[in-house]
Amino acid sequence: MVDIEVKYYKYALILSFITVFYNIIEGLVSIYFGINDETIALFGFGADSFIETISGIGIIHMVYRIKKNKNSSRDKFEKTALKITGAAFYMLTGLLFVSAILAIFSAHKPETTFWGIVISAVSILSMFMLIKAKIFVGKKLNSDAIIADANCTKVCLYMSVVLLLSSGLYEMFDIAYFDSIGALILAYLSFKEGKESFEKSKSNANCSCSSCH
Repeated sequence: MVDIEVKYYKYALILSFITVFYNIIEGLVSIYFGINDETIALFGFGADSFIETISGIGIIHMVYRIKKNKNSSRDKFEKTALKITGAAFYMLTGLLFVSAILAIFSAHKPETTFWGIVISAVSILSMFMLIKAKIFVGKKLNSDAIIADANCTKVCLYMSVVLLLSSGLYEMFDIAYFDSIGALILAYLSFKEGKESFEKSKSNANCSCSSCH
């Protein structure tokens, strides 16, 4: 393996570890303020971050695998991680859906969604930078797997935008339903991620994300 490949695989691993550690911190902060401020959308966003951490561990393993053999297929460890991730997303979908419906019928209002705005803004910037960096490294290594990971990370970006909009609209208009609607959209995105995780667990191809072209 040439030195240039060694360097970019090192970058790919660093980006994967950054993603995992960022999601852990984001999850802790989001769940804390989600519970404290009684905002379902922010709590769900935090729970999603922890699920993404499980997925991220699988990605770290994947980078190590393709570093050793570019043409290797998805192995048992990655498939198991994907199944756990998929099941967790489905559970989150159910939790968010039920919580949002109950909140709508009870006209529940968060104490504030200020921290949802702050956290989602930071997340949008962070995810955008990670996506760009992963695509850059993936192209340098001519790796469909790493580029696919970058494209799949876009879902995290979409979730951040949803949180920003629902939190921002609630802060501006003080209408209770904005937080619940945001939670329902996050539930839908979680369902899609769960479905994709199970589909990927049944495939040996490196690139099987619906965002991968």
